[in-house]
Amino acid sequence: MATITLKNIPEDLYERLKIVAKANHRSINSELIHCLEIALRPHQVPPEERLERLRKIRADIPQSAVSPEEIQQAIEEGRP
Repeated sequence: MATITLKNIPEDLYERLKIVAKANHRSINSELIHCLEIALRPHQVPPEERLERLRKIRADIPQSAVSPEEIQQAIEEGRP
């Protein structure tokens, strides 16, 4: 596993980290790993928000842009 050394951590940030680690029954190292995992995980978009975005995009696409046949062909090409 990789090792990272953090330098020049502001004292107030370090104190807050210690408090949160203690509250979660974790070491400071484990708490930092947990924070990194949360911060770096892919952003999950709620289904309702994703549908709303797609509806807005779809409204801007002319109906003649893609035929039903082209859609069916793309579906079939994507199947193993």
